[in-house]
Amino acid sequence: MAETIRIIGIDPGLRYTGWGVIDLAGNRLQFVAAGTVSSDVQCDLASRLCQIHKGLSEVVHQFMPHEAAVEHVFVNKDATATLKLGQARAIALLVPAQANCPVFEYAPNKVKKSVIGVGHGAKEQIHMMVKVLLPRAEFDSNDAADALALALCHSMHRKRIDQSYQARMAI
Repeated sequence: MAETIRIIGIDPGLRYTGWGVIDLAGNRLQFVAAGTVSSDVQCDLASRLCQIHKGLSEVVHQFMPHEAAVEHVFVNKDATATLKLGQARAIALLVPAQANCPVFEYAPNKVKKSVIGVGHGAKEQIHMMVKVLLPRAEFDSNDAADALALALCHSMHRKRIDQSYQARMAI
């Protein structure tokens, strides 16, 4: 019987941070949970980051993932928004790392290509494939669905990552 690996995907955002947890046993995928951590837009930046940290910490503590997948930030025209997203992303990287959970990062196009087969696709396509790959999946937001897509992406690439790591350790 294959070892079960619990993976959390995290789609960072300052207003909404999506999370999705799946179990991988061999080639078998199973939906565990998904949700969204929200921050209060009326609060200052530091307070909002604390809210995200607290919410994600509770999720990681509850589900105890073995590995985490976090989306890379893409740079857009609004530098201030990109910087704020980067700060929320730092929380998404920090929380699993504090729980001694290895964190892997994926570009949005890699996630899309892994889940729907092409690097550019509509959110609806991603959500549909998440439901196909995880028929019992329930998500309350686009961010939670994207987080599940991140977890799925990692489940598809983790073997190659593990082989690469073992090869480096042998040197």
